[in-house]
Amino acid sequence: MHADHEGHDHDGHSHEGEEAPEGDGKHFGEKIDAEGAITYEALLAKMEGQESIEGIKVEGLVDAVCQTKGCWMNIAGGEEQEELFVQFEDYGFFMPKDIAGRKVVMEGKAYREVTTVDELRHYAEDEGKSAEEIAAITEPLEELKFMATGVVLLEEEKK
Repeated sequence: MHADHEGHDHDGHSHEGEEAPEGDGKHFGEKIDAEGAITYEALLAKMEGQESIEGIKVEGLVDAVCQTKGCWMNIAGGEEQEELFVQFEDYGFFMPKDIAGRKVVMEGKAYREVTTVDELRHYAEDEGKSAEEIAAITEPLEELKFMATGVVLLEEEKK
């Protein structure tokens, strides 16, 4: 079962201020490129038996973004995988709120962490989940997370 926890703990930072710029091929945070990026699936394999990996570059499909400010995003997992919860180092940058379905490359640290029920409920609230969905969250979740120092929002493929 997937415990959807879109969001993060908003304590310690404000949603006031500038929104992330909209657009294609945009850089957020440290300027990085896509060279050497691995898939989320490959990241999962690398994380076997590891607590964290620093300085790794991952490409993925954005599944959801914080609709309050753009201060976190989820990367879609496969059929057997949880989504990858991504936050941005020191809240130094935010992502556009309308990029679900777009590909990104991000660089940073992948790590395992237990997310509390309160945090999970807060994240669900951030995504606009119903009161019933939020109330159904009753167990903490150990999961893989990613702290990005830089993200590239890739150009949309021309059809």
